[in-house]
Amino acid sequence: MQPKHTLATLLVASLLAGCASGPDYARPTQPLPQQFVGQAAIDQRPATSNADLQAWWTGFGDPQLARWVTLALEQNLDLAQASARVTQARAGLGVAQAALLPSGNLSGQAARAYQSVETPLGQVLNSTPGFDRFGNAYEANLGASWELDLFGGLRRGQEAALADYQASQAGVVATRLAVAAQTADIYISIRGLQTRLSVARKQVQTQQDLLSLVKLLHGKGLAAELQVRQAEGALAQNRASVPVLEAGLDAAMNALDVMLGSPPGTHRSTLGEAGDIPTAPQITATGSPGDLLRRRPDLIVAERRLAASNARIGAAMAEYYPKLSLGGMIGSATSVPGNLFSGGASQAAGVLGLRWRLFDFGRINAQIAQAKGQEAEALAAYRLAVLHAAEDVENAFSALVKREDQATVLAQGVDSLVRARAASFAAYQKGVVSMAEVLQVDENLLRSSDAQAQAQTESARAAVAAFKALGGGWQPSEPAAVASR
Repeated sequence: MQPKHTLATLLVASLLAGCASGPDYARPTQPLPQQFVGQAAIDQRPATSNADLQAWWTGFGDPQLARWVTLALEQNLDLAQASARVTQARAGLGVAQAALLPSGNLSGQAARAYQSVETPLGQVLNSTPGFDRFGNAYEANLGASWELDLFGGLRRGQEAALADYQASQAGVVATRLAVAAQTADIYISIRGLQTRLSVARKQVQTQQDLLSLVKLLHGKGLAAELQVRQAEGALAQNRASVPVLEAGLDAAMNALDVMLGSPPGTHRSTLGEAGDIPTAPQITATGSPGDLLRRRPDLIVAERRLAASNARIGAAMAEYYPKLSLGGMIGSATSVPGNLFSGGASQAAGVLGLRWRLFDFGRINAQIAQAKGQEAEALAAYRLAVLHAAEDVENAFSALVKREDQATVLAQGVDSLVRARAASFAAYQKGVVSMAEVLQVDENLLRSSDAQAQAQTESARAAVAAFKALGGGWQPSEPAAVASR
């Protein structure tokens, strides 16, 4: 068979087949339970308000919390980076799409040369009558080329670029959720630290009042010096806890400023006035674990990366096959400027190109093996991400319920200790109990009040973690939902 007939046969067969090399992508299945283990406990917990998953931060009933989250979503620099990555991925998709289309170029040149007569060519030309050592050349051409994607390598590359672009879109949404959750978490931590500081400072004031009374009694000979030293030691211990909490509060305020894209200290005056710890709202419309695959953008990112790696297997396998290209050129060339576009100066060319890596199959095999290994890694990463997503929800549900139970128990204990403290102080004044017993009740009260504030803080933070783990805060109809197509 003639070579041209062979090429024509390959071309026709490939066009009729319309094939694309490599495996077609199918989203992997992931077995998950019908409902979360902690779902029943979440549904039964009492709550003063409900929260919509799409704007869950408003469900806490704290205008300051909603304000900081909204501001962070507008100014956060992590979001700016994620948006820039979308721009890069969109450009990569444009390059992959353009590779499927013909390309054209327009070229032109004007040259003037001075021929040496000392070279063999110059000596021959110099012996020609009328030889002019000066020479001019003018040329203008319009060319086009097109690689025929007979075996789908370029289409697979386009699929990979599209999946990368979709992953970057979902990445922006994932970053938005992370920014909203982290901002809310920091704000709740600030309110928790302010509450703990208030408890510590109140206890310091109580210890100071107690020390003043003991010193007064000691001056009258009604209290021993040991009692004075005990009161002084307890006061010093309580005072020592204040700087630690203040340092933690400063760090949290600085962290919130950074989340807002501001220099540390920018919003400290606004946050300086203490506020209540936000109360966790009721978590509704949690859905099933399977809904996380559609709702959590980080899982969409992992799934789209898997799709991209699958497409790259096909792009690598396409290197097994010949690549055909069509090219053409029309133009004009002359040595006289006025004749550039005359009929005699016209020129044209047509090219059918063939490139086939016949003796490079070892390298192609290695590239395919590498692509398959990357696809296997992406598949494992996707499945692990799904498991971690379900784990995040279960952990957040458990922490929320248990911390609220802890806070309830501690609140009862604090009430009892407040009454016990008043009773012990009155008994001390009557000489019924010792100073050590009063100080012990004070210490227990401080610890219980501090633990209650921490439990309230952690329960609110667990609610934030639950909303984040459920993928709340975005509409599935946004661009990241392309993974479901």
